[in-house]
Amino acid sequence: MRQLKSILVTGGAGFIGSHVVRMLLQKHSDCKIVNLDLLTYAGNIDNLVDIDSEKYSFVKGNICDRDLLRSLFEEHDFDAVVHLAAESHVDRSIENPQAFLETNILGTAALLEIAKATWIDTRDDEIVDTNKIFYHISTDEVYGSLGNEGLFSETTSYDPRSPYSASKASSDHIVRAYYHTYKLPVVISNCSNNYGANQFPEKLIPLMIKNICENKNLPIYGEGKNIRDWLFVDDHARAIDLILHEGVLGETYNIGGLNEWTNIDLVKYLIEIVDSELGREAGTSNSLITFVKDRAGHDMRYAIDASKIEDELGWKPSVSFEEGLKKTVVWYLNNSKWMENITSGKYRNT
Repeated sequence: MRQLKSILVTGGAGFIGSHVVRMLLQKHSDCKIVNLDLLTYAGNIDNLVDIDSEKYSFVKGNICDRDLLRSLFEEHDFDAVVHLAAESHVDRSIENPQAFLETNILGTAALLEIAKATWIDTRDDEIVDTNKIFYHISTDEVYGSLGNEGLFSETTSYDPRSPYSASKASSDHIVRAYYHTYKLPVVISNCSNNYGANQFPEKLIPLMIKNICENKNLPIYGEGKNIRDWLFVDDHARAIDLILHEGVLGETYNIGGLNEWTNIDLVKYLIEIVDSELGREAGTSNSLITFVKDRAGHDMRYAIDASKIEDELGWKPSVSFEEGLKKTVVWYLNNSKWMENITSGKYRNT
């Protein structure tokens, strides 16, 4: 197990990042955590309002800023980088692909270059400290779309279909190239769709919860038959912590929730939970379902084979989708102020 004393987490004010920061601080109390986040629309400092630790510090900044990265590496002598910072919404990538290319590709390249310059002795291309690790978190969308059968494995060929997934596929390849070319100590994971507390409400589950509560239309692409494998964010954070400390350098690990739902079945189940929690008659919000024109390049099915991380590192999901979804709904209902700040834009001023 790696003994890490100082970790840079990029994108730590985002949805997944905030859960990772919190878990690292809880499980590794002697480790210093530096959270670098630009606080773009999806970054929310309120996601970390409960953190009170002398081992934690926040830096607002861009991962493309090499001077900033260099100064942070010099100041904190990082043992590890947990790279989560990314533009991640497919619809936004269709509207503005340039932002995804800049952050997801060029930002990753900047981080890799500074890590290489700091950790690698260029005289003999050997790593200065074998305890270092650059951990790149990616997505199952790099694999493209599945038919009715089969699962994505770590050896599945890449076939990205959107500007978002193409940008993440590019960054994955660049990370591997630094491992093979420069011997930079890297590890990669590709995860399925995350859900849970603090997720920005442009994503399917929090958007549906919000609209059900407000009696607004529930827009579903096409016929709602697209299938996704859902991963509870707390389980993902556990997997990230495990891979960071015990993962084999140069390896890739797929992380999935081991359950598949069509979008329409998911929305109907959310209606059932939210209506019940609000004391409404069962099925009250079914009439809000609205089918809209399908998204361009919409992948039909994602499903992860997570047997490698289970067999080699002992990880598996700790909650069922039904249990995790109930926890998620209850969190959003109990944190209406958080949602109001997002909707109003007030969170951008905190």
